[in-house]
Amino acid sequence: MREPNAIDFWRGLALVTIFINHIPGNTFERYTYSQYGISDAAELFVFLAGWSVGIATRGRDGVAEPRLKTVLRLLSRTIEVYRAQLTVMAIALAMIAGTALASDNPLILEWHNAGGFFADPIQTIVGMVLLTHQLGFFNILPLYVVLLGIAPVFVLIARENRVVALALSAGLYLASLVGEWNLPSWPGQGDWFFDPFCWQLLLVLGFVLQDWNRTSGTLRLWSRRLFPVGIAIVVLGIALSVLDIRPDPMSVPDPRLLFSFDKTYLTPARLLHFLGVLLAFGPVYGIIAPRIGLIVWYLASLGRNSLAVFSMGSILSLGGQLLRFRTGGGLAVDVVVLGSGLFGLGLTAWFVEWRGRKPRVRS
Repeated sequence: MREPNAIDFWRGLALVTIFINHIPGNTFERYTYSQYGISDAAELFVFLAGWSVGIATRGRDGVAEPRLKTVLRLLSRTIEVYRAQLTVMAIALAMIAGTALASDNPLILEWHNAGGFFADPIQTIVGMVLLTHQLGFFNILPLYVVLLGIAPVFVLIARENRVVALALSAGLYLASLVGEWNLPSWPGQGDWFFDPFCWQLLLVLGFVLQDWNRTSGTLRLWSRRLFPVGIAIVVLGIALSVLDIRPDPMSVPDPRLLFSFDKTYLTPARLLHFLGVLLAFGPVYGIIAPRIGLIVWYLASLGRNSLAVFSMGSILSLGGQLLRFRTGGGLAVDVVVLGSGLFGLGLTAWFVEWRGRKPRVRS
């Protein structure tokens, strides 16, 4: 088990934020940072995934591992995430069906796009396996599967030339914005909530910046110089969110995605805001870590076990949604939901690490 660090800390914070935000309308949602900016925890989660890929594909001495090992490592992680998605989807559907039975309310079967499964399970179960049928709030892991699946291409190119890898990624991003490329949903109508063609840029950016940070002090120098710019972007994001100022997607010029705040396509405004947040809060961990030891330990433990914690958080957040629906919500219910959720996330992280410990050999 590694010691707490900034990457695990921020990833843990993103996991807690996602858990809270996936219970719409709860009392504590208004206190998450996603309510005070254009971007949210999803951007942070994907960026840190790319940063972690850079760390995982190099040895402790900083030397890149063999190409084949890197490809197999990333494909193995892809399979893990895919398996987790199928598991949490099955559990979520069972929770929705069970709640509908317990409350004798068939309308619950329509919860978060689940109606298609119960109305036409033959096609929908195929869509689940293909990742083309996704429940609401259960659509980040399918994005992660695709991003990890294509990551070996960008990682191997970046080892030869980081600029070329980033240019290819940015080119795909811009082409997707202009052409509005996305993967289709099936058997239902529409497209994926997270467009992989656009969101891949954040993963590649995280990997490239991690590699640049490892080999040069230039990144740290520029992050210090651009710190005031980051603060300005954060303040602007707060103003836009508090005043609810957003461009009308129907009135902006073409290509419209270049000027909107669309989350599905990770539009430039969201990307720019996230980079500003990154610049503004980059130094924060080193300042607060010695002063909030228990919180750092807790969040870092979540970040170390992000897949298991995210999967459990998805299930717990759905449970929180259904509980609030049955009880009518309120502060007391929200306190119970948040407290039990945070405990469940921490317990999940502890259990994963406990299970992974090697037993001591007695002489």
